[in-house]
Amino acid sequence: MDERLPYVPGFADRRSPRAPKREGRALREAVPRRAHAEFSASPGRPDAVAAVEESNRDRIAELVPIRIGRMAASPFAFLRGSAGLMAYDLAHGTPTTGVGAQICGDAHAANFGLYGDARGGLTIDLNDFDETVRGPWEWDLKRLAASLVLAGREAGADEDVCRAAAYDAAGAYRHTLRLLAGMPAADAWNAVADEELVSHADAHDLLGTLRRVAEKARRNTSARFAAKSTRETADGGRVFVDAPPVLRRASDAEAAAVAASLEEYLGTLPEDRLPLLARYAIHDVAFRVVGTGSVGTRSYVVLLLDHRGRPLVLQVKEARPSVLRPYTALVGITGPEPGHEGRRVVLGQQRMQVVSDTLLGWTTVEGRPYQVRQFRNRKGSVDPVALGAGEIDDYARMTGALLARAHSHSADPRLLAGYCGKSEELDEAVAAFAVAYADRTERDHAELAAAVRAGRLPAERDV
Repeated sequence: MDERLPYVPGFADRRSPRAPKREGRALREAVPRRAHAEFSASPGRPDAVAAVEESNRDRIAELVPIRIGRMAASPFAFLRGSAGLMAYDLAHGTPTTGVGAQICGDAHAANFGLYGDARGGLTIDLNDFDETVRGPWEWDLKRLAASLVLAGREAGADEDVCRAAAYDAAGAYRHTLRLLAGMPAADAWNAVADEELVSHADAHDLLGTLRRVAEKARRNTSARFAAKSTRETADGGRVFVDAPPVLRRASDAEAAAVAASLEEYLGTLPEDRLPLLARYAIHDVAFRVVGTGSVGTRSYVVLLLDHRGRPLVLQVKEARPSVLRPYTALVGITGPEPGHEGRRVVLGQQRMQVVSDTLLGWTTVEGRPYQVRQFRNRKGSVDPVALGAGEIDDYARMTGALLARAHSHSADPRLLAGYCGKSEELDEAVAAFAVAYADRTERDHAELAAAVRAGRLPAERDV
């Protein structure tokens, strides 16, 4: 050891080397892995209807019935729109190891998918980061596992298949952490989600579905969206065409505010992206309804055209504070103040993905924070509810592996692997939790559906 070299903060200290795997194993004394089976609703838990009403605060009032209608469609749909309620339950009714990571915050089974990279290839990974925050790694895993049980039930799979999906998602998470922990640091960091992941996760029955989704994703582009959603103007430009209730042209004031905000957005991009965007002109702005949990938030699409009239569409989407943040503090895991919620979303996404949208940035429109990203960037998703019994287990293994790789960027995989271990004790516990929480979600959904039938909450079915 060369004593002339000082310790530099931010690097590992060669004089006091850590033993992360041993530290992880030691955590089992305080929080045994079997304890993750536990779930009990706290006495102060808000009822489902009250939680939905609270989550609708500050959303656009005329869109709230669409959101409630989507959440009322099924227990799985309810879970998708109730990340805040589940965060309450996880903070008040489950044990945590105290190990923090950059977590998705909404890692349910429908928030994984394909998207395009800068060179035209497709990557599969987590693809929704509205709720991303520094928090307990196990919260993402438990949300994924519970969502798989609910998706399987909705698909008509028997209870053994649903439980096996949750069990295998946890198993794949654990196996992937062990794999990453044993790799050179740079190789583990740059492990890309691609066809090799399917092989690693033993998800071969899913290959046909993934190929079909990939074929559809390659056609899901700005050009295709613009061809369907815009019309040519007399001067050779293009403008959006109203398609209520999902798409409407923005008012003059809205359009001007959104367009002006793109100057701030440009300042959040790496400088090497600016010459590309300088070759596009802004032609129109429209308001577009998105998602399940996001319905009622403000979201715009901006039509850009290059010198040949070829489109690029940007999405400017409101970034609300993460619903998880109050609860991560309760369990002693906090990150830096976000400053700007759009920045939080963008940096969280970049911390969890190996390959991210090259045009990710953020801005402010009339005092509200927004994230900015490419719209229809060859995106495709697997609908877990449409999977057969043989496929949902494969999908569970693949998503569990993806989640482990995403967490390994901000939490040392050696530490997590040390805690998760070689045995199936954690897998069993997470599966038991997932079944119990799926049961709880079904009761919550029933309460919401009853409130809709009684007229307490307005609900509108999608057209």
